[in-house]
Amino acid sequence: MKYGILSVMALIFACIVYAQDVNAIIADAEKSERDLKETEALNKYKEVLMIQPSNVKALWKSAELTGRIGSRFKKDDEKLKYMQQAKQYAVAALKVAHNDADANYAVAATAMRYAAITKGKERAEFLREMKYYADSALLINPVHARALYILGKWNFDIITMGVGDKAAAKVFFGGMPRASLEEAISYFEKARAADIFLMIDYLELAKAYIKFHQTDKAIEVLNKMAKLPPRTEDDPSYKAEGKALLASLL
Repeated sequence: MKYGILSVMALIFACIVYAQDVNAIIADAEKSERDLKETEALNKYKEVLMIQPSNVKALWKSAELTGRIGSRFKKDDEKLKYMQQAKQYAVAALKVAHNDADANYAVAATAMRYAAITKGKERAEFLREMKYYADSALLINPVHARALYILGKWNFDIITMGVGDKAAAKVFFGGMPRASLEEAISYFEKARAADIFLMIDYLELAKAYIKFHQTDKAIEVLNKMAKLPPRTEDDPSYKAEGKALLASLL
């Protein structure tokens, strides 16, 4: 009896230490991301997954960071390698917690990145997946900023796609998807309200306003964007693009 109690106590202690280790690594990963060291942050999340393979946060963050890092490569075949890894993490997160908003967002984000480097039927399939999982994320969390941004991006991509992509979209969506510039702007504005530091959203919102012939609003958005602090490794390049776009409007 004595040894049984001791064994249970040892197991409980091991579980506490185990949880503390995982939480400490996640905290380190978050700090690395805040410091704009995304590869370092990704490696820390991978370390968590070696200890706890079903950790939802580590899975969806690994998907997000892998996709973000991969999208910076210039060649599509290099990007594709990262997109494949990102999708594996995102799908794993969804299997562990299908009712988790971040897990659904991660699948949508991965589909969005695939859609950026594909064409025709393949792109249409990713666009459908992009919308489905962004919608799913918002059913769980209606103010999920990045899911709102993705739906803004989806609307903008649909209305600006070429003839070939439109034909493929009609097949996969059972007709041309209902999308509009007004909806794109609405979602981008909602994303901005949900997260005032989401810099990519400001850039895409400004482009949507320009497309909508509302240059004054685009200028206002870009001026606000110029004052934002970087929160991802991509933000400095977004900021530079926004600055150049603003200069072209003045």
